[in-house]
Order: sequence, then structure tokens, then C-alpha cells
Amino acid sequence: MDSRSRHETDNTDKRYGIIAEHRRKVKSATQSDGWYRVQPSLARESQPLARPFIKWAGGKGQLIPELARRLPPRFRRYHEPFVGGGALFFHLFNHGLLRDGAVLSDYNSELMVCYEVIRDDVESLITALRWHHRHRLDPHYFLEVRNWDRQPDFAQRSKIERAARTIFLNRTCYNGLYRLNRKGQFNAPFGYYKNPMICDPENLRLVSAALRNVELYVGDFSDVLHRAKPGDLVYFDPPYVPMSATASFTHYTGQTFGPDDQRRLADVFAELCERGVYVMLSNSSTPLTRELYAARAVSSSVVYASRKINCDGSKRGHVEELIVCSYPVE
Repeated sequence: MDSRSRHETDNTDKRYGIIAEHRRKVKSATQSDGWYRVQPSLARESQPLARPFIKWAGGKGQLIPELARRLPPRFRRYHEPFVGGGALFFHLFNHGLLRDGAVLSDYNSELMVCYEVIRDDVESLITALRWHHRHRLDPHYFLEVRNWDRQPDFAQRSKIERAARTIFLNRTCYNGLYRLNRKGQFNAPFGYYKNPMICDPENLRLVSAALRNVELYVGDFSDVLHRAKPGDLVYFDPPYVPMSATASFTHYTGQTFGPDDQRRLADVFAELCERGVYVMLSNSSTPLTRELYAARAVSSSVVYASRKINCDGSKRGHVEELIVCSYPVE
């Protein structure tokens, strides 16, 4: 056997060893029949479904079929540390797959204020959004609201005001782009839409119901290490590794999410796997991401998604995305 064949054989043996060890840890930690198997409820399909209330760069709505077929056969609690628009969370809720609850978090504090207010006081938020709706076509009003975070009393504004501001800006800014400068101030320009929908009361109430028993946190993605237990499912959807030197856009929180953060995330992925936690991650398919998860992931695949957030419309289009899992996908 030549050295290359021996190397491939060693890698194969190592990978099957990881699979077996992961199954052993999960099985030993979850012997009870309290698990909920992934069997979507068909009855829910005829009912109104909760959907993301905010447009988010890299949102996973179009990838839901690919993500759904890679879910583990059964899992306990669901965790999403880069929740963004929460497309996969809403899919799981709509199909009755969250019996053991969910934990949603993000480093973006204003985004998490939105989730909190929708969960706890959705009617007050609807009232506030209806006021903003009157001014949805006024660029001067847009700038006035956008500049709230430049004012010293911004932190003293109520959570309802802040949540309504975030949703209003998201619906009226250029391309629905949530973008912050290095001071953490919203700086996307006015979008000049013909008739943007600022308030969708029906969906907001459905989202509120979906969030009723959900835990919400602001913090770093690594905090999931303190919460996830064996048999839980963690889905990571981080700011993507740029496909090129000019394609970088990672300013969702006022801070960049660079290569060192990507490496730290890969280490968290590996540690959760070692603990018997199911982990799924999506990212752009780049040399860095493929390198980071070549030895850490049990299964990986490349899918195609449409990307519409780019200041140059000619550069929008289908891109390769990598989906990796800590468990075998059949």
C-alpha cells in the first residue's frame, strides 16, 4: 500500500471512529424515550405559519429544504447562537419539532431586543410600528430615526421603541441591509421603496406564539458551551467567510467576524461534538472553511444559494455554500 492510500485509509478509519464514538455518547446520555423524533406534523401545513419578521443578510429561507433533510433523526433542545432571521427555528416550530424548547441568541443586542419585545409585548410593538408606517416613504423621517443611536439617550429609550426602530429601518433601508459602522451605529441608506410593509400584525402574533417558551440571550456564540447538553441540536449560521477579498461583509454588530473568529467557531463545533451534541453549520464554501471542518465534521456537502446583498447588482447570484454536520447524514 502506498503512502497516499495508507493516509486515506487512516482518515476513513478515523472518521468512522468519530461516528461510532459520537453515537455512543449520545445514546448513553439519552437512553430515555423522552426524545422527540423528527417527524413533521402534516396538520400544521394548512394553518398560518410563523416566518422571519426581519430580513437578514445570509438568511436561510431558501436553504430550508437542504437543512431540513440534514437534521438528525431525533434531538432534544434546539440552540441557534447566530439567530439572525431565525428561518430554521421557525421551520422547526411550524412542524412541531421543538417539544423540548429552544434557545436563541445573537451578539447583536438590538436584534435580540426585537425578539424579546415580540415575545413579551407584541401588541405594543404593533402599535409603535403602525406609527412608523405613516412615514414609510419619507427619507427625512428615515434619517431622523436612523440617527437615534447617535444620541446620548439612545440606551434610555424603551425596548419597544428600539425594536420598532430596528424593524422600520430594516423594511425601509437599501436592500434590507442591516449594516453598522465601527461605532455600532446603523448606517445603511434609505431604500426608496414604493410601498414597504412596516407592520404585519398577523405574522408578528404568530412569531410571538412561537417564541412563548423560548430562552433569549445576547452574547458570544461560545456561550452555547454552557447551555447545550448531549442530545441537543446546535445550528451555527455565522457571518460568512468572504468568497473574495472584495466580498467581505461582516459588520452586523459593529465588529468584524474574521478568520480568527472562524477558527474559534470550528473549535466550539468540535467540542460540542465531543460532548455528544448534534451540530450543524453552514458557511460559504471557501478554502478556509473546507480546511477548518475537513477533520471536524462527520458529513459535509456543497449546495447553491442565491445571494442578493451586494452593492454591485451584477455580483449578486448563486454561490456555493458548505453545510457540515457532526453526525452522519443519510
